[in-house]
Amino acid sequence: MQVTAPNGTFELAEREVPQPGFGQVKIAVEACGICHSDALFVSGGLPGVSFPEVPGHEIAGHIEELGEGTQDRGWQVGDRVAVGWFGGSCGHCTPCRKGDFIVCRNLKVPGWTYDGGFAEKVIAPVDALARIPDGLAASDAGPMACAGVTVFNGLRRSAGRPGDMVAVLGLGGLGHLGVQYAVAMGFETVGIARGSEKADFARQLGAHHYIDSTSGTPVADALQSLGSAKVVLATAGSSEAITATVDGLTPRGELVVIGADTTPMGISPAQILMDAHVVRGHPSGTSQDVEDTMAFSALHDIRPMTEPVPLDRADEAYQKMLAGKARFRMVLTVG
Repeated sequence: MQVTAPNGTFELAEREVPQPGFGQVKIAVEACGICHSDALFVSGGLPGVSFPEVPGHEIAGHIEELGEGTQDRGWQVGDRVAVGWFGGSCGHCTPCRKGDFIVCRNLKVPGWTYDGGFAEKVIAPVDALARIPDGLAASDAGPMACAGVTVFNGLRRSAGRPGDMVAVLGLGGLGHLGVQYAVAMGFETVGIARGSEKADFARQLGAHHYIDSTSGTPVADALQSLGSAKVVLATAGSSEAITATVDGLTPRGELVVIGADTTPMGISPAQILMDAHVVRGHPSGTSQDVEDTMAFSALHDIRPMTEPVPLDRADEAYQKMLAGKARFRMVLTVG
């Protein structure tokens, strides 16, 4: 399923399937999640995006063919694999040479630097592969490769330690996973969202507390009344909502930003200076991080809430995601 012009309608197309080159594998796609960042590719809003455009970076399937130079990498035909935002690295830029592959200066992203998972087949670099554990369905594994790994890594690499209070801002496609991970990691977990009706949902996910950001009580004050948060995991794509949490942090508390917004946050130097707060942006995660996320999810029975849709209905599913009507991850299924 492709778009042939910026913000075009998805249409079905057939192409010759290329053979995997050196260091590549051919993946038979079974499911691919639809991520909000796919809009950056469909709109042509990122440099290097070309049309026709085939997005999709929450890919789950199995290896159909191994290219030259991959046979000694521990993979076999038939292995179940996922590929996420991390679709391979260059291996030679400064971050790669330091082992920080997720901020590779030449990062390969499915749907951006090569055709993504809105298709029956994908050719991907072998270093992008994450092994899907038994018991995790392809429709669950796909979203774990981007949404899941982003919140999982954001929490496990934060300043929070078991027993600390962690607040998850937003209970959407990212946040509903963030709450589940925070609880499983042993954090006293606070869900923050708009509306009192979401309190029951937050508790169903395992949250110990819920803050309604529309109640009239400032979010920071509500966090302080609970004892203040060591970490706020900001999954909501709203600079205003993110800014409102900062004064609810403990001294040396950390704001981990994973919700994207182009509007500047209204945080003053004094706010972060006096209590030694840390504000940190957190990208996705490498293929090993994706594998860790899926293994942790299988162990703790954590799954994304998905709405599976056949591949040929990609436009319908994409528009539903774009309109904010998806609860919570739209997933395209193949076969």
